[in-house]
Amino acid sequence: MAGEPQDDCLFCKIVAGTIPATIVRETDTTVAFRDINPQAPTHILVIPKAHYKSAAVLGVEAPQLAADVLAETQAVADEEKLESYRTVFNTGSGAGQTVWHAHAHVLGGRGMQWPPG
Repeated sequence: MAGEPQDDCLFCKIVAGTIPATIVRETDTTVAFRDINPQAPTHILVIPKAHYKSAAVLGVEAPQLAADVLAETQAVADEEKLESYRTVFNTGSGAGQTVWHAHAHVLGGRGMQWPPG
């Protein structure tokens, strides 16, 4: 069920504290942690504590929580002293989503190209 922790979800396990992560920020509704396979000098994931399978589902079913995730991307960028950064939501396997828990990538610390992929 959407919003409920999933036993087989890596990010739900990070939220629960059963899998370690380098957490950089935490609020009542979100957790931000460093990506284990960074694609930029700064690469931090911001996730809702509640489980939603993708950013699309999160936006429809919990728009305030989606706003919380997006607001935390700015807070992360501020703490990391990023003058500019990219926020990425991959939705679906064809777009590169590999963990089925909504999450935003905050990427910075180097120039970004366009188009991205």
